[in-house]
Amino acid sequence: MSKTPLKIKQTAGRDQLGEFAPEFARLNDDVLFGEVWSRNDRLSLRDRSLVTLVTLMAQGLTDSSFKYHLMTARKNGITRGEIAEILTHAAFYAGWPKAWAAFRMAKEVWADETAAADAKAAFEREMIFPIGAPNDAYAHYFIGQSYLARVSAEQVKIFNVSFEPGCRNNWHIHRATKGGGQTLVCVAGRGWYQEWGKPARELHAGDVVNIPAGVKHWHGAAADSWFAHLAVEIEGENTSNEWLEAVDDAQYDSLP
Repeated sequence: MSKTPLKIKQTAGRDQLGEFAPEFARLNDDVLFGEVWSRNDRLSLRDRSLVTLVTLMAQGLTDSSFKYHLMTARKNGITRGEIAEILTHAAFYAGWPKAWAAFRMAKEVWADETAAADAKAAFEREMIFPIGAPNDAYAHYFIGQSYLARVSAEQVKIFNVSFEPGCRNNWHIHRATKGGGQTLVCVAGRGWYQEWGKPARELHAGDVVNIPAGVKHWHGAAADSWFAHLAVEIEGENTSNEWLEAVDDAQYDSLP
């Protein structure tokens, strides 16, 4: 059974030109957006955003309407990296000066992602260990984005775990019938560690946390700082991790 295409609702034409040019306003709102943009069973909204941006850039129309379409493109799923590649590619066909004008506006629309990317790059330079790849396999046990890099796979398993600001893992317990547990060696940034029923402990580079098996705890970044630690798995018998509830926002936001 086919899905009914999403109908785009637009009122800009009537809001701005409804009295002065009612027919133009109708064509803009009801035909261009209400019909053409709404045919997303033929082209996705993302694809239509891409075509529209390149067409406007080729004409040098980097005005408020171009910014609107940049914002719409981001809403429709075009990422910061993709818009940079789209405008770079189009520059060779539409003109270098037009690309410069388009990039100035795109930087404004994706400014928050640019700042986040710059902060991540600065944090990577601060560490001697790699930040690794997004920790997707364990993402459902974290609030926020974490990254994982294998440091050692022989003798002792060691991973570098990095947390973006505000990221933390759920409460969890390292289980073992003998031995087991985990040691954290903090390598960069500022973070937190807390055991159940005890106050949270602030962590900085050089701090070490020894976590015995059977202790309920969580750890992660401070709200305003990236954070990374080496996670050293302690050998034991019948070891496993038991993942529990998330650290709720009220509890986390109460930390300094």
